[in-house]
Amino acid sequence: MRIVYIHQYYCNPQMAGGIRSYEQARRLVARGHSVDVITTDITPGARDLGWRVTEEDGVTVHWFRVPYDNHMSFARRLRAFAEFMVLAGAKAARLRADLVFATSTPLTVAVPGVMAAKLRRVPFVFEVRDLWPEVPIEMGALRNPVARRLAGALANFAYRNAAEVVALSPGMAAGVVARRPGTPTTVIPNAADLDLFAVDPEAVRRFRAEHRWLGDRPLLVYTGALGAVNGVEYLVRAFDRIRELDPEIQLLIVGHGREWESTRELAAGNPNVHMWEKVPKSELPVILGAATMSSSTVRPIRGLWDNSANKFFDALAASRPIAINYGGWQADLLRETGAGLVLDPENTGEAGEVLARHLRDELWLRRAREAAHRLAVERFSRDMLFDRFEQVLNRAADERRALLTSGG
Repeated sequence: MRIVYIHQYYCNPQMAGGIRSYEQARRLVARGHSVDVITTDITPGARDLGWRVTEEDGVTVHWFRVPYDNHMSFARRLRAFAEFMVLAGAKAARLRADLVFATSTPLTVAVPGVMAAKLRRVPFVFEVRDLWPEVPIEMGALRNPVARRLAGALANFAYRNAAEVVALSPGMAAGVVARRPGTPTTVIPNAADLDLFAVDPEAVRRFRAEHRWLGDRPLLVYTGALGAVNGVEYLVRAFDRIRELDPEIQLLIVGHGREWESTRELAAGNPNVHMWEKVPKSELPVILGAATMSSSTVRPIRGLWDNSANKFFDALAASRPIAINYGGWQADLLRETGAGLVLDPENTGEAGEVLARHLRDELWLRRAREAAHRLAVERFSRDMLFDRFEQVLNRAADERRALLTSGG
């Protein structure tokens, strides 16, 4: 099957960011499909004219430089979304396809996906990574009534034209069906890349030895975005309390985003908090391998509980407990299995006390690591979830072929 795969912010392991699309695309090629990825190049540099094409593990990737970062104004980001929507539509229309797949965010990627699928008379499958416009409305980021109606209409357009929808969490799937009842929807969360996070213990030992502030001290890590939804200052405030209780425990924050600088300023008075700029995905395994525990945070907004954070599954892949400060399906998993901690989202002092106690509890840590590993292997391994993903694409293609054969 020839698949056109539209993802505005596609990353490979040499880039900083989630690699879900990379892993799915290369596995599709290994199964005998051909894949053309349409994406943007957001690396700093001069604006190139035209498309750049690369081959990555058999996947053909079409890049067009469209500047974007989290420091841009809302209007400038909307412009980037619209620009890619037009460019991707024109590119997708020129590529041969048996199926068109588009993954959000932004929601605007649905437009070139639907248009290309209609032009080629092939099925369109849409992947929901964030529930729009519900989440930005709940966060107060989408206040204009006209903008809300337009965003809602765009979501309806995407779901209505999708042969199937892939949702990254049960809550996202429920949101899709609530907006468009009867939409065929399959939950396929982010995954644990077990091979990637199988790290040589000697590399972990060297990492700890090379950083004098770390050595053999307990380490909590946060890896990922520092954006408006993440609320990473929560961890910095918790470490004010941790430092009072146990001055040896260290926090390492690795990432990027519009709140990186404000978080750094907040942490300036605490020598136990260390902040690094973002690193390629390929460098995360040794960092998590050196961690005692990982973490994932969001602001105290109910709609954010339905996320499917890469950092959560990276921790499982590395057999590391994870501490989160939100409820929902991931919190239920941690309570059910003992693979981590669910912290009070409002009380950072109490969170610091809970973290300090568990970061020194060797028996709890051993059991939590074992539970994290079981979750990674038995419920969230990349290969297992990819099988479910390929089944969705094959089912959509088979149903379309059957419809065409019957004269529909």
